[in-house]
Amino acid sequence: MKWTKDYVKRTIRYYANIYDHIDTEDAAQRIKSGIWFRGPNVWILAFSIVIASAGLNVNSTAVIIGAMLISPLMGPIIGLGLALGTNDLDLLKLAAKNLLVMVLISLVASTLFFLLSPLELINPTELMARTRPTIYDVLIALFGGLAGILENSRKERGTVIAGVAIATALMPPLCTAGYGLSSFHFQYFFGAMYLFIINTVFITLATYVMVKYLRFKTVSGLEPAVAKRRNNTITALIAIVVIPSIISAIGMIQDNNFERKVEAFVQENRLVSRSYIYDYRIYSDHGRKVEISMTGEPMNYESQTAFFESARKHRIKDNQIVIKEHSLGMTGEEMNELVRGIYDKTDREMAEKEAQLDRIQARLDSLTRLVESLVVDPNIPIVPEEEE
Repeated sequence: MKWTKDYVKRTIRYYANIYDHIDTEDAAQRIKSGIWFRGPNVWILAFSIVIASAGLNVNSTAVIIGAMLISPLMGPIIGLGLALGTNDLDLLKLAAKNLLVMVLISLVASTLFFLLSPLELINPTELMARTRPTIYDVLIALFGGLAGILENSRKERGTVIAGVAIATALMPPLCTAGYGLSSFHFQYFFGAMYLFIINTVFITLATYVMVKYLRFKTVSGLEPAVAKRRNNTITALIAIVVIPSIISAIGMIQDNNFERKVEAFVQENRLVSRSYIYDYRIYSDHGRKVEISMTGEPMNYESQTAFFESARKHRIKDNQIVIKEHSLGMTGEEMNELVRGIYDKTDREMAEKEAQLDRIQARLDSLTRLVESLVVDPNIPIVPEEEE
């Protein structure tokens, strides 16, 4: 038993050992060089602001990813973690100053961009995706930061940094906040800034933890009282950032579950007696509710009772349903004709799909026979041609 435990430990140590593959001194120098905000970094920041803002404005995921890859914001954030881990107060001040300057420039520039842009999106999904961070964003930032500092410490670096830049988005949230300022949609501003703070805090925390684990050379020692105060501050900051994200994640999960229940309920009750559900809308008003738009004859008592009973089976409460009935002014015969038309249309669509599948299957069969006719059977001997 003891031999087995020792073997497992040696195996884990063999595969998980990273100290033979890192160079902390070279990593520290590279991280420090990425903190400076001058020269090329100024221009690169400007380019990434324009690219990210344009990508958000046209709702293009590919363009936004490009801005993530070239943004220099990761440099001072990792520098903060290195400074905390090595007790380098001067580096901490420099990294914090450069990060603050980059953030302010990004906010001002993106705000001006959206003020000048003539394009107004009807459904800005890329903007909205960065306004409601959750605990999942915390996990992404934390593990992305761990991967980032480990990649910086490796003797032979690969493409991990690019992946970290995409996963832990920094520039898009700032540009989304700029959009919120330009349009006075402050829910965009605060939500996006919260996402940026999550990424900043947990990339810094991950860097700090890994710097300690990899035993980077410290600049100076800390008195026990100072070290305790710093650890308490870090713990309090983590709690302040994490708790709202957990609440947001719970709300997101509940919203998703409610949407799925409503969709299943509507599909099951599309036709109710002589009424037809042609649209529905989910919204929040002292809780989650669904507004169901119906047309046809108004539901009678029996139909309403069955309707709400079906909703309860889908775990939707009666007070969560708001019915909007729109009468078409039809007679009973006309309503029956409308319902029959709906059924006939559904039957025709299904028949057309089945016919398409039959045609595709016939083409596949034809191609199969053609291929079989072209393939030579290996069991048939090939007789050489006689020479004349």
